[in-house]
Amino acid sequence: MNIDSIFSVTANDFEEKALAVFAYQFEHIPFYQTYCKLMHKHPENVRSINDIPFLPIEFFKTQHIIAEGKQAQAIFESSTTTGTKPSKHFVADLSIYETSFLKGFELAYGNPKEYLFLALLPSYLERGHSSLVYMANQLIALSEHQESGFILHDFEHLKNTLQATKAPREKIILLGVTYALLDFAEQFTMDLNGITIMETGGMKGRRAEMTRMEIHRELSTAFNVSTIHSEYGMTELLSQAYSKGNGIFKAAPWMKVLTRDMYDPGSYVTHQSGGINIIDLANLYSCAFIATSDVGKVFSDGTFEVIGRMETADIRGCNLMYDSFGEHSSTKP
Repeated sequence: MNIDSIFSVTANDFEEKALAVFAYQFEHIPFYQTYCKLMHKHPENVRSINDIPFLPIEFFKTQHIIAEGKQAQAIFESSTTTGTKPSKHFVADLSIYETSFLKGFELAYGNPKEYLFLALLPSYLERGHSSLVYMANQLIALSEHQESGFILHDFEHLKNTLQATKAPREKIILLGVTYALLDFAEQFTMDLNGITIMETGGMKGRRAEMTRMEIHRELSTAFNVSTIHSEYGMTELLSQAYSKGNGIFKAAPWMKVLTRDMYDPGSYVTHQSGGINIIDLANLYSCAFIATSDVGKVFSDGTFEVIGRMETADIRGCNLMYDSFGEHSSTKP
């Protein structure tokens, strides 16, 4: 499989390349092959995107999902709450991830060298092994602004940096985990008009859950900005989608979002809410076809919104695999 062809994909040949990736992963990723066979799916009877089996995201918590013959250059881990198990993404080629998030950022916002990045990601920095921190660190390194960097808990320093660097021609992105941005907004109400405020989602158990609309309204009021941007990504993906307002996301060209019927995961719904399935062609050496536990809606132009999470993190369809492998089994070394 040619990596360059993944990042040159167009709407016209996306399905062709997705089917090629499926055939490769069926052949080279043992756990995914087993899952596909239990779904009675194989390359000979998978003729469209809608035929491809999507792997429930929960298996990244228990299984060593990586192509045969590949070794992990990095292992990204998800954040967890007490008593839960993190997802682990075994990344065979970090250069693919770097290409994916850099090209994705450039398509959405332009050259990262032109930006001053301030990353307010305390919970991610504290636990380590975060794909988001890895991405932010690379963007900061590419920035030509000396003030670019991470902020842990020093809100006073963040306030002073924003005030000192805010200028009409400056391109500034304040990237923050949602709860930390809300904490900062409570302590320092200030005029950040002209600065891009980008939330990554997540209360991480630090605050009561809020709708995205409520979060954006509170941040917009506190910082005097008309819109709040959002980044949609996860440990199990190597690509991101971005929203420039109103919670409407646009994915990178090599990423596609579908919505499945929440009562029949083998069927798809359009123009109504459903469980989010993601094709991420950059996930060449893990699994490019993931059934998430998010609920959303896809629009006719391919943009989408994330409405919330399923009531239970267990996606229907897992039981068949658990029956075969045992709930506590793992193929991790």
